Amino acid sequence: MHARIAAILAVGALTACQPANPTVDQLGLVPDYLGVQTRLLDGDLVNFLVEARGALQPTDVERYAECAAAQYALIRGYGFARHVRTNVDEEGGIWRGDAVYTISPALPRGVRTIDAEVVVARCRESGIPTV
Repeated sequence: MHARIAAILAVGALTACQPANPTVDQLGLVPDYLGVQTRLLDGDLVNFLVEARGALQPTDVERYAECAAAQYALIRGYGFARHVRTNVDEEGGIWRGDAVYTISPALPRGVRTIDAEVVVARCRESGIPTV
C-alpha cells in the first residue's frame, strides 16, 4: 500500500498539468475489479452493481459500470445503451457502484448514450473488465 501511495505522489509531482483529481486511468493505475452483478429490471432496463478496490474517485467506478452495461448490451444482441443513473459509495477501501442503463438495438434518445462496441473496445484497452 505504501508503494502505491508513493507512486501516486511521484506521478502527481511529475504531472502538474493533470487535473486536480485524476482518475486511475490518467495515472496509469488499475484498480482491483471485484465483480459485477446484473439485474434485469424491466424489458430493456438493467441494473449493474459493481465493486472495486483501489479506485480514486467515483468516475473510476462509473466507468466500470459503463463497461459492464456495454458488454451486456452486446450479449443481448443490442448495439446501444443509455445511462439512467449511477450511485457510488466507498467504505473501507471498497468502492461500490449501483448503475441503471437502458439497452436498445438503435441509438436511443438522450445525451448519455453509448455505442456498446466502441465502449467495450475502450474498456479492453484500459484493462477494465466487462460482464
